[in-house]
Amino acid sequence: MVQSTSQARPPYPLLFLLALLAGLGFGAGVLRPTLAIGESSTAEPSIAAPIQQPLVLPREVLLLGVDQSGRLTDVIASLNLSEEGLHLTQIPRDTFVRSSEHGEQKINALYHYGGVEAVSRQVSDLVGRQLEHHIVVNLKALRQLADALGGLELEVNKPLRYRDRSQGLSINIPAGTQRLNGEQLEGFLRFRHDEEGDLGRMRRQKQAVEALRSQLSDPTVVLRLPQLLAVASEHLDTNLNPLQLAGLAHQLAKQPLSSSQLQGHLGYRNGISYWFFGDPDQQS
Repeated sequence: MVQSTSQARPPYPLLFLLALLAGLGFGAGVLRPTLAIGESSTAEPSIAAPIQQPLVLPREVLLLGVDQSGRLTDVIASLNLSEEGLHLTQIPRDTFVRSSEHGEQKINALYHYGGVEAVSRQVSDLVGRQLEHHIVVNLKALRQLADALGGLELEVNKPLRYRDRSQGLSINIPAGTQRLNGEQLEGFLRFRHDEEGDLGRMRRQKQAVEALRSQLSDPTVVLRLPQLLAVASEHLDTNLNPLQLAGLAHQLAKQPLSSSQLQGHLGYRNGISYWFFGDPDQQS
């Protein structure tokens, strides 16, 4: 169960945009695909000869953004593709999961213990659909992408201040509309140390992606496209082939996109704060 919201052009995690930038860079001069939604192979198709069959995209793709350590997933989402459009389900990183291999965990720790496969199994259970394909982006690409664009203009609704020496994280951003450089943007997106916690962090992700999408529409950004694509592809890991990435970009351009957050509630278990999926009365 998810709480769904639908808009003409709703926001989505930054890692999705990075993945699509990579796909667009490959596909723009190579492919104007006829697309079908269904089961697909991850084998690399030939592009030396004309494509005779429709490009088949998977119905579900797991989207992950890992922190600079490469151990924790700061962004977790499931992208569902259908003939009606695309739907993105955001999974709070503090979601409680019980894994047979790794015990009780916050879902963002599963990547460290069991990699993409462990996260995929749990997200499949949460959304009720099988995920066999994935896109993983290291979020250190945020700094490089923002700096390549000359910063990103955002409205910061309150001062954001936090320091964590163990992660090399120092956030000190005043309130107000301002242009954030790469380091500041990373802090803006990772900050979660207030009453909103992870929910506020996901809201800021959406805000930043909307600003980024707006800036990418500037014709002058085309001149920086090779640098932006290099940043995206350098930090991208996926079992989709390049034509399938281009196909996702094509789908985003022509299909409606809706978004939702995994339904649940905040709570505690053994003194640890979690986001619990589902009805609180059904928790054991």
